[in-house]
Amino acid sequence: MAELPAGIRLITSFTRDQWYRSFTFVLTFLLYVSFHLSRKPISIVKGELHKHCSTSQVIRSEYAIHIQPVKMLPSESPCGWEPFDKNNYKQLLGALDYSFLCAYAVGMYLSGIIGERLPIRYYLTGGMFASGLFTAMFGFGYFYNIHNLWFYIAAQIANGLVQTTGWPSVVTCVGNWFGKGRRGLIMGLWNSHTSVGNILGSLIAGYWVSTCWGLSFVVPGIIISLMGIVCFLFLIEHPKDINCTSTSSSNDPEMHCLLPENENCVKLLHHNNGVSEELEKGKFAISFVGALRIPGVVEFSLCLLFAKLVSYTFLFWLPLYITNVEHLDAKKAGDLSTLFDVGGIFGGILAGVISDRLKKRATTCGMMLLVAAPTLYAFSAISRMGPEATIVMLLICGALVNGPYALITTAVSADLGTHKSLKGNARALSTVTAIIDGTGSVGAALGPLLAGLLSPSGWNNVFYMLMIADACALLFLLRLIRKELDCSLDQTLFKEH
Repeated sequence: MAELPAGIRLITSFTRDQWYRSFTFVLTFLLYVSFHLSRKPISIVKGELHKHCSTSQVIRSEYAIHIQPVKMLPSESPCGWEPFDKNNYKQLLGALDYSFLCAYAVGMYLSGIIGERLPIRYYLTGGMFASGLFTAMFGFGYFYNIHNLWFYIAAQIANGLVQTTGWPSVVTCVGNWFGKGRRGLIMGLWNSHTSVGNILGSLIAGYWVSTCWGLSFVVPGIIISLMGIVCFLFLIEHPKDINCTSTSSSNDPEMHCLLPENENCVKLLHHNNGVSEELEKGKFAISFVGALRIPGVVEFSLCLLFAKLVSYTFLFWLPLYITNVEHLDAKKAGDLSTLFDVGGIFGGILAGVISDRLKKRATTCGMMLLVAAPTLYAFSAISRMGPEATIVMLLICGALVNGPYALITTAVSADLGTHKSLKGNARALSTVTAIIDGTGSVGAALGPLLAGLLSPSGWNNVFYMLMIADACALLFLLRLIRKELDCSLDQTLFKEH
């Protein structure tokens, strides 16, 4: 009998369960890439909506209007696209960000609860089609020559609401398929979809931003809609749906240290905390209050509020900051800003690996937040020294800012959502994920808004705000960090005796 080819031997070395698990990993990765890909264009197009024009340009434009009033279109303002061509453009652009993020924050609390009670595949597919429609709607303003601010705000609000269908759904799927053993590493790799989506969104939007910025929104809208079809055809919500083995029921040593009754890391969670009682039979979706009772949910939610404030301020304002400081056009600034997301990929993976090794999620986040604050100050100073210095600092800041954010929204959310107090009820994972990310989204809404208000007085004030936010994020983790460190000390003393 002839020897099997090496490629076939490799394929057959994996079990059926492993193939399905790998397929779910890749599919959910691509699905959420398309979500972030559709959010990025607004930050790239900002430099085109408002162009920095000199007084002489305005005078020449006004003179041209008097000479040839018939040939001058409303969209041909030398300072950008009306109404964003005025001096208060930063506030108007900030209002667009705030509209999207505020709607996203409000919708996220509802999304997890709704998603728990509907089939994830249908819920996610509908959300992706709606996201594609409202992403493209913003671009229609270009083609239909719309200059009403409320049209663009309405498009952002609608898009923010429907995009909340994505995160609880994909995290629930991944949490169902992957156990806690190497969850930090696996989800660190998986969470790079955020940065990959931002990078692709920047490149796609940047390709058309200077020639036809409407396509910078329409093309991503088409992409996420097409991925919605893929989701409908291929997504498998839970291993049991195809008789696969779930790995989500493994031990959770690091979370034991966060239990209020478990100061010495030996006692198990008592049933009188209200969570286990609520899910005693494991058949019903958990309530909002019941999810808040899970140890660590409140602390990590508040920490994420400030961590996401920092991350989303960079997401929405970094290209414009680079345009102002480095004096680059919108396309080049957008391309350069992708390095922040490249750093974010490595930061998310590094945070996952460290937390798996130490078995301490809160301590890992705390270490990265502690280093991030002074690094942000360094970025504000060094980035003015030239493009080479900016590139280095973008990579470092991206890793430190996105590391804790990635760890909390993925591995920590999945850990808490499959906490042993839930008695294996995976339906609670969607609500827990939505509470954590919804609270974080409040910070994501505030960050860009504050940046829009502070940036006219100088970019340094924006960076001071970001450093304070990092310090607050660390502050909310101190109690959990202390519990994790005390737990390790107790375990060491127990082994010595």
